Amino acid sequence: MMATTPAPRRPVRGSSTRRPLMAALDLFGRRWTLRILWELRDGSLGFRPLQQRCDGMSSSVLHQRLTELRESRLVRRDAGDGYRLTPLGEGACEELRGLHRWAEDWAAELDRTPPDRPGPAA
Repeated sequence: MMATTPAPRRPVRGSSTRRPLMAALDLFGRRWTLRILWELRDGSLGFRPLQQRCDGMSSSVLHQRLTELRESRLVRRDAGDGYRLTPLGEGACEELRGLHRWAEDWAAELDRTPPDRPGPAA
């Protein structure tokens, strides 16, 4: 049985609250979903170029994730037979840009300071 695409106001994996955030976490927590959105941030890509940008993920997984993202209205097919973000997808990607900035700051901090070493148990 194929898993259904997460949607607001429906129970999702790990939550029966029907809150939109829980549906978003379920959708974005699926392997490769955020990577696909990130790779589409600059415009339309065909299936094969998108697959290559995603480090050659399997075509079956890419097809499934694109189906989910289309059902979620974050991605659409364009006239050139490629995939592109919808306005909702662009909004999600804008939030990812904030996470990207944070990740860069995180990496810089880890480069600057040595990790805390666990001390002896008290």
